Amino acid sequence: MVVKFLSSPGAVAHPPRGGRLSRRIAYRVRRVARSRPVDRLRDLGNLRDLRRWRPLALFGFLGPGLIAANAGNDSGGIATYSTVGAQYGYSLLWMLLVITVSLAVIQEMCARMGAATGKGLSDLIRERFGVRGAAFAMLTLLVANSLTTISEFAGIASAMQLFGVSKYLSVPVAAVAVWLLVTRGTYGRVEKVFLVMTLAFFAYPIAAVLAHPDWGQVVKSTLVPSFQLQSTYLLLFVGTIGTTITPYMQLYIQSSVAEKGVTIERYGPERADAYFGSIFGNVISAFIIIACAATIFVSSRGKGVLITTAEQAALALQPLLGAYAPFLFGIGLLGASLLAAAVLPLATSYSISESFGFERGVSRSFREAPVFHGLFTGMLALGAIVALIPGLPLFRLLVVVQIINGVLLPILLVFILLLVNDRRIMGRYVNGRVNNIVAWGTTCLLSALCTIMIASIVLPSVGIPFLQ
Repeated sequence: MVVKFLSSPGAVAHPPRGGRLSRRIAYRVRRVARSRPVDRLRDLGNLRDLRRWRPLALFGFLGPGLIAANAGNDSGGIATYSTVGAQYGYSLLWMLLVITVSLAVIQEMCARMGAATGKGLSDLIRERFGVRGAAFAMLTLLVANSLTTISEFAGIASAMQLFGVSKYLSVPVAAVAVWLLVTRGTYGRVEKVFLVMTLAFFAYPIAAVLAHPDWGQVVKSTLVPSFQLQSTYLLLFVGTIGTTITPYMQLYIQSSVAEKGVTIERYGPERADAYFGSIFGNVISAFIIIACAATIFVSSRGKGVLITTAEQAALALQPLLGAYAPFLFGIGLLGASLLAAAVLPLATSYSISESFGFERGVSRSFREAPVFHGLFTGMLALGAIVALIPGLPLFRLLVVVQIINGVLLPILLVFILLLVNDRRIMGRYVNGRVNNIVAWGTTCLLSALCTIMIASIVLPSVGIPFLQ
């Protein structure tokens, strides 16, 4: 066993059947042996000479792609997938399968750009399109992420209401706590708690099985597309895309690959990470839809239910947890919302400050980095204030934000596609034909759907009938 071998300091110079290692590799193995067990698999990725260790070394690279893809399963994602299952049953599962392919291709493109250029997406946009192009792209990102931050505070309010805590108490406390945790440098420890809380959503696959769905119908709905030309259907269609391929996910994965110093010659495991993360994240999403369809949709006798509260969404977990379903759902929703409420404003502030050359970093004071701290604090304040508006339908807000994300997504995708097909930037690592067909097809199709969706909302309001 590799781990057993690494734990033996006397064996570091002579791995089984491998001969003597070079001094460089021997040093790396010693470093791994002295590190914490959690860090060992990560560092194994640097031991390229040990070919028989590569299957295990692959797990050391699983990170940015997996994290980015699962970021879609935040409070807005849970609300959107729950609404899809409760209102339309299994009928939109085929769309999730298509989106998984699109997500995998787009995530891989961004990871490849990070490896080929060693730069983040905001840097490349500024260099390629100038200040005006960067300003337009960053404005899109700011709007999308500010709205998503609002949805996270709506998620915090919805979660705490399940425990009988008013949003007028929970939201301000959460906003101040997140600000202090991040700016005072203690967030790293609490982040692990938030991550553990989000594991509650892994109960969905079990709940879906225990609800005894019609698996034949599940398979048929996944493989055979169906479409309804209705405004409500289009809203959820666009919202599902918006929460699955979220703009900040692309910024995150490219920046992470670039900061790790991964070169294009050693990019293979990062590609596997991007693909695996996309599939894994959307399998969880599919089970959320199945669980809600097998419980809430079936109980409506096929009429569908428009979910408006967190209590309704929690019903999908009843086959597994019974009366404890709202409790576990609330824990997961709170953890996901708090985690994203901290990460989103922080990532946005870094990206915008980096793009325009402003000082950045939580270690710098407000006077040293006013733009960075101003953006971070402003996004938190805006999210908390909007979530506190009296009478605001919090759970519905989560879905509405994902719809707006879906509308804004094509703008960022155009920038990404122009960059990844530019040989001056990517050299021979530009997109292939299949990748371009999938990515441009996703962008054009989403743009067309958004146009039809907006028309279905605007035209009836001026007396022109359009859809239902």
